[in-house]
Amino acid sequence: MLFTRTFLPALAAGLITFGLAGNAQAEGQIRIAQQFGIGYLILDVVQDQKLIEKYGKKEGVDIKVEWTSLSGATGMNEALLAGALDVVSAGAPPALVLWDRTRGRQNVKAIASLGSMPNYLLSNNPNVKTVKDFSDKDRIAVPAAGVGFQSRTLQIETAKLYGKADYKRFDSITVSLSHPDATAALIAGGSEINAHFSSPPFQYQALENKNVHKVISSYDILGGPATFNFLYTTQKFHDENPKTYRAFYSALVEAAEFIRNNKAKAADTFIRVQKSKLSPEFVRKIVEDPEINFTVSPERSFVYAEKLHEIGVLKNRASSWKDYFFEEAYAQPGS
Repeated sequence: MLFTRTFLPALAAGLITFGLAGNAQAEGQIRIAQQFGIGYLILDVVQDQKLIEKYGKKEGVDIKVEWTSLSGATGMNEALLAGALDVVSAGAPPALVLWDRTRGRQNVKAIASLGSMPNYLLSNNPNVKTVKDFSDKDRIAVPAAGVGFQSRTLQIETAKLYGKADYKRFDSITVSLSHPDATAALIAGGSEINAHFSSPPFQYQALENKNVHKVISSYDILGGPATFNFLYTTQKFHDENPKTYRAFYSALVEAAEFIRNNKAKAADTFIRVQKSKLSPEFVRKIVEDPEINFTVSPERSFVYAEKLHEIGVLKNRASSWKDYFFEEAYAQPGS
C-alpha cells in the first residue's frame, strides 16, 4: 500500500487567492506546513507529543498550533510570503532561493534542518543506467518541476556533466507530481512517467518492484550525507514572536533527540500522524537506515549554496551556512 495523507486542495491551489493572508499572527500562534514523507518525521513527533505547546508553557505562552499539508515548494513559498503561513518546509534549494530573493525585504531564513537523507533518482526504463541515458522520450516526476529539491539537485549534476550553461537540460522532461502519485505511476508502469526523483519512504517502496532501479543518489551528487529539508520563516515572524519561536525551536531539538533514542517509537509516530498504511517493520527499517540522520543541524547545505550560486540560480553568495539561518541555530553544529 502506498503512503497517503490528507491533502488540503485549497492551499495547494494557491490558498484561494490567499484569503487567509494578512498581518503576521500574534505571539502565541503558529501555522506550520509540511510536505509528504518520512523526511518530516521530526515535525510528526513535535505534533504528536505537543512539544510546541509544552515549551510554550515554559515561555509563559499558550501557543495555538495549526498544521497543514502541502506538496511542493512553490505553494509553500507563495503561502509564506502572502502571510497565510508562518513556517513552511521544503528542500534546501528552494529555501535558499527564497532567502536569496527576499534579502532586504522579507528576509526569509532557515530555522532548522529536518535531517539528512538520500533522495534517489529512480527509473523503470532498463536503458537508463546513468543520468546521461535520459532522452526526450523519458519523463521524470518531481514534486516541483524546475525549482524543488529534486530538480535543483538534478540541475547541479547536469551542470557537472554538461557545463553550467546547460544546467537546465533535463527541465523539459521533468513533470510536477506528488511523491505518492509518482510512486504509483512508476510501480504500475505503462504511463509517460518512467522516472521519479524520489524521497523516503517512497523510493524504498518503489525499489521493491523488480522493474524499478536506482540511477543516482543525491548523496552521490553532493559528495556525502546532506540536509534534505529546511524549515524556514520570515524575519517578521522571527522578530515579532520570540517566545513562540524559541518554543518551536526547542520542540524541534527535543523531537530530533527522541527519534535518535527511540527509533521504533518514532516509526510508530510516523504511521499514526501521517495515517500511513505502511507496515511498522518497513518504516522502522527506514528510520534505522544508517544513511538517514534526523537532526536539526544542517549538513552540506553550503554545497547547495555554492553550487546554485555557480550556475546563477542564487544571485547572492553566502559566506557560510549561518548567513541563511536564524541565529538560534548557531548553538548547533552546521555545514
